[in-house]
Amino acid sequence: MSEKGLVLVFTGDGKGKTTAALGLALRAWGHNRQVLMLQFIKGRICGEHLAARRLQPGLQIKPLGQGFVNLKDPLATARQRQAATQALQQAAEAIRSGRYQLVILDEILYALKYGLVAADDVLELLDNRPDSLHLVLTGRDAPPEIIQRAHLVTEMKEIKHPYRQGIPAQEGIEY
Repeated sequence: MSEKGLVLVFTGDGKGKTTAALGLALRAWGHNRQVLMLQFIKGRICGEHLAARRLQPGLQIKPLGQGFVNLKDPLATARQRQAATQALQQAAEAIRSGRYQLVILDEILYALKYGLVAADDVLELLDNRPDSLHLVLTGRDAPPEIIQRAHLVTEMKEIKHPYRQGIPAQEGIEY
């Protein structure tokens, strides 16, 4: 029986979007699926990268971004846009390659929100993916046209967050 690939979206203002995608990655890896996560904003090594190194082969995570987006700095924004464009090209190549059963485009919805990539380009990825490929998109503010094309959309809603209590990001929890 051939597998029906799904488009899954994890969005919202709450924590857990990347974490949910990583849970799917681990589940797919456990079933001997080839998994690729491309991160559109993160540019530094985090805990998930250290774990993925131990899960080779089968689970790859590539931080392709430049870190936090600063729209007030035109030079930084230009670098972010270039990195996001290159990440989108890598995503298209990976999706077409047939090597992966699960591709995660982590933080791509942020890249859309900040105008680093064009919505039409992301929609083209969704429309032209192989029928058996599972594709995950994460980030805040998923646009309606992405939601419409997805098979599953989960919205993370912040109720309470330690940052609002003056507690800084914690290694192994936030990164």
